[in-house]
Amino acid sequence: MNTQDKPQTVADDVVVSLDYSLTVDDQVIDSTEGEEPLEFLQGHQNIIPGLEDALQGMKIGDSKVVTVPAAQAYGEIDPENIVDVPRDEFPAEIPLEEGTELEVKNSDGEVLTATIASISAESIKLDFNHPLAGKTLTFDVTIADLREASEEELAHGHVHGGEFDDELEEDDDEYFEEVDLDEDEEDELSYEDLDEDEEDLPGAPNNDIK
Repeated sequence: MNTQDKPQTVADDVVVSLDYSLTVDDQVIDSTEGEEPLEFLQGHQNIIPGLEDALQGMKIGDSKVVTVPAAQAYGEIDPENIVDVPRDEFPAEIPLEEGTELEVKNSDGEVLTATIASISAESIKLDFNHPLAGKTLTFDVTIADLREASEEELAHGHVHGGEFDDELEEDDDEYFEEVDLDEDEEDELSYEDLDEDEEDLPGAPNNDIK
């Protein structure tokens, strides 16, 4: 591609390479320092809306600090997303520790993420809110590079050869221990303990800063 054909600003359908650090409650919780920049397709909800909007119009080399309120990130904490599971129906192999993150698959095959919020003698309280729900996020960002998206990337709505493809290629037949949510629920859930090193794509709408 000729230099003159290279996108000059962040705009919809442009692939953005972004260096960033994410601060929550005065603590840096994620950063690309020492790693490759995050690459995503602008305008396709690959990252949270508050950050995506703030990047629009930036040029290569531009930096800024972006503060994103919860409403433009992962929303406020929803009490209805916190449920109790009878302790005797909870898989024995799952560590009963507050803060443990689980992948939960329902009978329709939909995979959700939950965190063990509290433990009692009778039940386990699972929080299905995003871990950053209710939080104000502060990003220190720099546009590392811009390029045109391929036709295939535009058709699929995400960058190819990056973290999105890695997620899509994960084995969908992982083992989940099945348990009933409660006696009144017809839906059946299954659980898998998340690897501590496994991270969601930063900034994505359904993931971390994802």
